[in-house]
Amino acid sequence: MKKISFRFTRKLYIHSSYAVLIVAATTFLFILIGEDTLGKAVITLLYLVPIVWSTAHWGKGPGMSAALAAALFFDFFFIAPFANFAVGSLEGWLVLVIFLVVASAVVGPIQSSLLKAHASEREAILMYELSTILAAARTQEAVAYGVARFLHQRYPASLVTVSLQPKGQDLETAAYEPENAIMPARKPDCTLVILNGWGRAGEIHIWRGSIDLPNEDSRLFQDFTSQIGQALERTRLAKVEEVMNGVVMETTAKTK
Repeated sequence: MKKISFRFTRKLYIHSSYAVLIVAATTFLFILIGEDTLGKAVITLLYLVPIVWSTAHWGKGPGMSAALAAALFFDFFFIAPFANFAVGSLEGWLVLVIFLVVASAVVGPIQSSLLKAHASEREAILMYELSTILAAARTQEAVAYGVARFLHQRYPASLVTVSLQPKGQDLETAAYEPENAIMPARKPDCTLVILNGWGRAGEIHIWRGSIDLPNEDSRLFQDFTSQIGQALERTRLAKVEEVMNGVVMETTAKTK
């Protein structure tokens, strides 16, 4: 079972207070309309609106605060005996318990969906940024330095090294970010293998800085290495084409 925990920050306190105020305003609206007009079942369902809204905008903490406030307001104003927090019948207890269970069950999935949506959005932005850097790179050296700089900036890493040695090349291209960093004595926290059509084209080593890194086997890092491998293949083909064009031009010049 997953443990639910909150960090009690000023922001969480403010958002939770707003959530309670929204539930209070909703309760006031119910009182104006009247329980006889709405009915207890409808009021119970309508209380889910501020709970869902608070969770969607501010997260699980304010969502749970809204759920607890809704249960208390519902008990105080709509369960006999009224105007106190006592519950005078088994029916009242059942309504209150069911309401709390449903409200709590709604908060978790909403927060989970929001976290997944935010993560997907961030991954899409990172992939776009990396693709833009790789598209502008015309040489393997530019790819290596661009990747090292990108990873260092996005995950403020203490050190990022990119080593490239595509098939058929004896010389290795290496990039470091920051360039003046001292090589740590410990092993890198993350090692990514770059593959392209020729096979193993290089490696990326990342030493963690101020924030945690995604898992080496994460979809994001797999997409990163795939994009980098394609960029290396593109620059290799561009180099081959440039050499071939030079040979053709030289041959043409000699025949004239």
